[in-house]
Amino acid sequence: MARKWWTLLASCLATFMLLLDVTVVNVALPDIRRELGGTFTDMQWVVDAYALGLATLLLASGSLADLLGRRLVFVTGIVVFVVSSFVCGLADSPTVLNVARAVQGLGGAMMFATSLALIAQEFAPNERGTAIGLWGATTGFAVAVGPVVGGVITEHLGWEWIFFVNVPVGLATMAMTLAQVPEGERDTSARIDWVGLVTFSGALFCLVLALIRGNAEGWGSALIVGLLAASVLLMAAFAAVELRSERPMLDLHLFRIPAFTGAQITAFVLHASMFAMFLYIVIYVQSILGYSPLEAGVRFLPISVLSFIVAPVAGKLAERLPIRGFLGVGLGLVGVGLLLMGGIEPGDDWTTLLPGFVVAGIGIGCVNPPLATAAIGVVEPRRSGAASGINSTFRQVGIATGIAGLGALFQARVTDKLGRADLGEAVVSGQAHTAVAQRAFIDGLNEILIVAAVVAFVGGALAFALVRSRDLVANQVVAAA
Repeated sequence: MARKWWTLLASCLATFMLLLDVTVVNVALPDIRRELGGTFTDMQWVVDAYALGLATLLLASGSLADLLGRRLVFVTGIVVFVVSSFVCGLADSPTVLNVARAVQGLGGAMMFATSLALIAQEFAPNERGTAIGLWGATTGFAVAVGPVVGGVITEHLGWEWIFFVNVPVGLATMAMTLAQVPEGERDTSARIDWVGLVTFSGALFCLVLALIRGNAEGWGSALIVGLLAASVLLMAAFAAVELRSERPMLDLHLFRIPAFTGAQITAFVLHASMFAMFLYIVIYVQSILGYSPLEAGVRFLPISVLSFIVAPVAGKLAERLPIRGFLGVGLGLVGVGLLLMGGIEPGDDWTTLLPGFVVAGIGIGCVNPPLATAAIGVVEPRRSGAASGINSTFRQVGIATGIAGLGALFQARVTDKLGRADLGEAVVSGQAHTAVAQRAFIDGLNEILIVAAVVAFVGGALAFALVRSRDLVANQVVAAA
């Protein structure tokens, strides 16, 4: 097999592994909480720690790869990912698990940021479309099968193995890369934006921590106010640094292009609404309805399968029709799906969620391929890697802040209905053993489904307004000709 195909295989395996770990963990969370004695906050951090690790290092990893070599950074990312996955599986406390998950996210960022660059260096321009298409299909497949894979592994092997399975796959990918993938040219003038990295990651961490701890500490407490203030100041410092930098980690000038801004809003909103809600729907399906991890994973198949089927159709149609329509309508369908999932009553089965799953799955499929086109189509081809990295970062930031924000509202509503903070904490984490507790859980879930739907509707309107066809570089070239 030619070297370029080995490169594509290694990139696809690494991408599949790191993206699978975004969704595979959801159905294992109730088991993790029971075995490790975790709280609702700990469950949120299992997902958020990984998302934050991905988000904070994704942009910097591109510059690091240019400076040190793409293959070196890619292999280093695999090593970090494999070691931290092994530690996740051995974790005997929520703290150890969540710290390891954060490190796992850092390794994932190094792999994710360099996988496309490795493909681009090995494939000729006329062959890249096919290679990137296969890589893109891998990302969609990873997200689609995540809940089922997580259910099978958790139920038959134990939750630890959703992390242990990364070890042999990662080692095989590393060996393949070292044997078959060449090192590309290095850019000795590349620089790591350390100040931007520290301020950006610090701002995100303070914001997410404040949202997760707000109910427990009190929203007016010195700690929460201080964390929110620190987040604002660090983000302002980050913006100031990036605007003055010759080689910024995040080129803020790109946000002057309405379509680019619309693409980032779409990425953030899709993940802050639908994908963030997965955590709370999983807790409902397993802890309230009593389904096993595998049974829960199977019941998410309508969303996964429909999004996977609709995505290539939407991608093909987006070549001829306005992208803004797919983004606006897609997010609108996600919003409708979330509303259809609401209105749950005690005694309802999972089929109450099914119409919403179907509509939301179609909406996700409508959004993803056109979103990728919009994210990189507004810049020159030489900057497409940076634009793709920014869009991926907004996706992970959306998951992290969406889980934290919706979780804060969820816990507050349940606590208000029960009148006790400790009882509210137990109920939102799935320990609803009485009719009153289950009623409070369901009412809280119905409320955050409405909030998530509103977020999706607003995002869809903004995407439709901002993503203009004339902002795409290809259309500008045609117009000029």
